Amino acid sequence: MKLLITGGAGFIGSAVVRLAVARGHDVINLDALTYAACLDNVASVATSPRYAFEHADIRDRAALDRIFAAHAPDAVMHLAAESHVDRSIDGPADFIETNITGTFNLLEAARARWQTQGRPERFRFHHISTDEVFGSLGENGQFTEETPYDPRSPYSASKAASDHLVRAWHHTYGLPVVLSNCSNNYGPFHFPEKLIPVVILNALHGQPIPVYGQGANMRDWLFVEDHADALLTVLERGSPGRSYAIGGENEATNIDLVRKICALLDARRPDAAPHDRLITFVADRPGHDLRYAIDPARIRAELGWRPSVTLEEGLAHTVDWYLANEVWWRPLMKRQGVGERLGVKA
Repeated sequence: MKLLITGGAGFIGSAVVRLAVARGHDVINLDALTYAACLDNVASVATSPRYAFEHADIRDRAALDRIFAAHAPDAVMHLAAESHVDRSIDGPADFIETNITGTFNLLEAARARWQTQGRPERFRFHHISTDEVFGSLGENGQFTEETPYDPRSPYSASKAASDHLVRAWHHTYGLPVVLSNCSNNYGPFHFPEKLIPVVILNALHGQPIPVYGQGANMRDWLFVEDHADALLTVLERGSPGRSYAIGGENEATNIDLVRKICALLDARRPDAAPHDRLITFVADRPGHDLRYAIDPARIRAELGWRPSVTLEEGLAHTVDWYLANEVWWRPLMKRQGVGERLGVKA
């Protein structure tokens, strides 16, 4: 297929771009190249005849119309989003404009092109979302596709709104959409303001490793390349109007996760061990959700997909990647907000 992938220079988007090209799809990567984007993420496919790049913003409807007309994609994979919860606390406006208005623009541009082409049945609009739209779990239970929405941060509220828009465009206009809600991703090319790269890079520099509260918050961790595989599976085989919860089946508290990373670094950089001496508990984030966990029964039963990478395997691969790729992460450390405590203006 010919895929228009938004946010393809970001962390998850670039993993999808690389995998889609490897599997023989033609890819148009649409990205605004905001602070968390990096074209080095897709350098391995940049010279492929199957790859094209469009520098554009999903908030720019005219640019979207031009791109749809020029490339006539068979499907859209919508990953472009503002996604850092702490940044959404300090500056929610960017999240409203990109995640809600940008998604609206993309839906309208896709609908216009789909109708112009005679409403082809094979067209798909795949909207990629997060489990954070479901709110916070207690000690038991898991999110499913039927869990009521209960977003708690400006980020998750904006993503919830975009999910509702996508479903409305399907039910009102017939646009063939599929949706997916994923758990926390990690792996190579993760922008160095998120938890796992922060732990790795702070530890390497002998700097305090900040852990919110007492580190009791629990997440389900999904290796990014597993996620990319799941997203292409949903795109190719998911039923229109259907949503799929994608989880890693790897739950861990933040403090346990941090200690696992420290142990991996101890083995690789023993001269600086023990790295867990750097763990520093800091004031919790406002409105910090306690626990997320996904029940991936639907995608397993209907599409035959399940994660292939355990948390131990994925963390070891991720640590090794960061140790070997300083040339990638070093310039990103200079970008606005990286290394600062965000999410405190509330």
